[in-house]
Amino acid sequence: MRNIFLIVFLGIAIISCDSNRVFDEYKSLDNDIWLKKKPVSFNVQVDDTITTNNLFINLRNNKEYEFSNLFIIAQINFPDGFRVIDTLEYEMTDKEGNFLGTGYTDIKENKLFYKENVRFNQQGQYTIKVEQAMRKIGNIQALDSLRGVTDLGFRIEAINH
Repeated sequence: MRNIFLIVFLGIAIISCDSNRVFDEYKSLDNDIWLKKKPVSFNVQVDDTITTNNLFINLRNNKEYEFSNLFIIAQINFPDGFRVIDTLEYEMTDKEGNFLGTGYTDIKENKLFYKENVRFNQQGQYTIKVEQAMRKIGNIQALDSLRGVTDLGFRIEAINH
């Protein structure tokens, strides 16, 4: 009887730790390479137009990632066809060149703020597209492939006021 109580308690504790999660999905990248011509897309069904949310782009990288920063282009397509496109830059290493993020193995997980205090004003399906926009120093041309990115994710968290 005590074991059943413990299992139920642990299950509730685990679920309640992430009670703000509205959407959370990862997509693995083939061979840990993010291709320029293959943006990563996430389809999000939104029914709640009242709650305020924070949006995150989650990224897992390994030691093959060779840059200290990350440039991406993120696009939100609204149910009515309206689009918002942002060019974003994130730091990926500290001043000594150590990867930021969490994790004790060769893979680091980064939770990158995308938008704060967002209230979806339409019900329906939103599509979020994320593409890498990295360049080598001195080059105008974007890289065709970005090594060292294992997974890309998108997360929506409700803000509790």
